[in-house]
Amino acid sequence: MTATVLLEVPFSARGDRIPDAVAELRTREPIRKVRTITGAEAWLVSSYALCTQVLEDRRFSMKETAAAGAPRLNALTVPPEVVNNMGNIADAGLRKAVMKAITPKAPGLEQFLRDTANSLLDNLITEGAPADLRNDFADPLATALHCKVLGIPQEDGPKLFRSLSIAFMSSADPIPAAKINWDRDIEYMAGILENPNITTGLMGELGRLRKDPAYSHVSDELFATIGVTFFGAGVISTGSFLTTALISLIQRPQLRNLLHEKPELIPAGVEELLRINLSFADGLPRLATADIQVGDVLVRKGELVLVLLEGANFDPEHFPNPGSIELDRPNPTSHLAFGRGQHFCPGSALGRRHAQIGIEALLKKMPDVDLAVPIDQLVWRTRFQRRIPERLPVLW
Repeated sequence: MTATVLLEVPFSARGDRIPDAVAELRTREPIRKVRTITGAEAWLVSSYALCTQVLEDRRFSMKETAAAGAPRLNALTVPPEVVNNMGNIADAGLRKAVMKAITPKAPGLEQFLRDTANSLLDNLITEGAPADLRNDFADPLATALHCKVLGIPQEDGPKLFRSLSIAFMSSADPIPAAKINWDRDIEYMAGILENPNITTGLMGELGRLRKDPAYSHVSDELFATIGVTFFGAGVISTGSFLTTALISLIQRPQLRNLLHEKPELIPAGVEELLRINLSFADGLPRLATADIQVGDVLVRKGELVLVLLEGANFDPEHFPNPGSIELDRPNPTSHLAFGRGQHFCPGSALGRRHAQIGIEALLKKMPDVDLAVPIDQLVWRTRFQRRIPERLPVLW
């Protein structure tokens, strides 16, 4: 009797096309046993119904994926307790303060984003084509935004950004440099908390709460961790999404022209770009804390489940004609780009606004923006938690 050969995930590092295997799995086996890069077995769910079931059921735990001996999607690049970061924040009574600090409605934040986007684009126009929209626009815009929201000096952004190329690796084995980066960034944020000149943004607020007797139970380590994780997860998510959204937009010149002519449609356009976004390279991991029926499979306690976002977001049962961008969908925000349930992304509103303002500024400055190389010449980063091209060369 021949042993079944398991599919290996992820299927592809490319963020410009969805692998054929996704639709095949969703149709034939919406829950299927796969093998991760660590060699662990996992259940991959790929239909909208099953993905939402797993994300909404708290018995599928993100926290427990970091437990010793648990089957792993990839090696941890942060301390195990940080995997449950938002849970730790809530348990410490800090969730309200964090959510208030990261709203895009903060006074002056949208104008700051517009000014920064325009300045970055003006620099590219002055230098002339070809330009790199990832390294010289999307990532710097995301970095500047998060420095502003954190209340830390803009000049410190590039130094913190350099940690992310290791912090978000998807590796089968432990990464020695990850701990070096983590310790250095924690030390930086601890210094920010001690700095009397840091009075604005999230770190300014955390610095005040740190001195409040009502928060004496919160460790300095957690206060600093909030700063490190918010910067890292926020920058990598907003920067990679804007990059892949721009690729999708450039590949659809009719949509590009429509959004240029009618910028009031950009929010609807961004919602669809979020739905078809392929920047999240690996499925969202959850560990079953009980025996749970998922479709035709009884997932056993202790088994790893991976939620394939592109499977759900391209499911024709929920999004008819899923490969097409339609600005008038009746359910535009029901995609899973920001997750669902207990671990819904706390920065979703900020991420949306970052993309909306970035795209609006780009289309004003470069209405005819186009790729400067054939799409197949883009080099996609491998073994990384996000699908991003190393460069995004464009002309206009």
